[in-house]
Amino acid sequence: MTQFEDRLIAWNRLRNENSDNNLESALLAVNDWWQMLPFDMHYLHWDDDKNWPDPWDILADGVFCDLTKCLGIAYTLHLIGRKEINNIVLAQTTEGDSLVLVNNGKYILNWAPGEILNTATSKLQITRTMDASIAITKIH
Repeated sequence: MTQFEDRLIAWNRLRNENSDNNLESALLAVNDWWQMLPFDMHYLHWDDDKNWPDPWDILADGVFCDLTKCLGIAYTLHLIGRKEINNIVLAQTTEGDSLVLVNNGKYILNWAPGEILNTATSKLQITRTMDASIAITKIH
């Protein structure tokens, strides 16, 4: 998907298709959708959260670093409006990976396509966290 319009249509379809299906299937679909976008190095920075783009700007810009994908996942999960999705946290590991923790870390997204981790089974070392509500305020 190289065109903004194509990404926007696909993102809308993703949100509609995952608003009421099985929770784990929805989380996996959201994770996989953002994982399939091309990867770019260092577009957003953790220390510049006040200037992070809204989801429509992310899709329009078409530059998807690890943190951008996390932010996109958080926006998507918020916009599908499922009451069983809560406590969305952006996290960074000691290795510099950016992840999305959902439901108190029960689900960890943005690790790899087709894979959702869990804090109970994962040995990831989290060094930084940020409540995603900071970013989500940009879409209201």
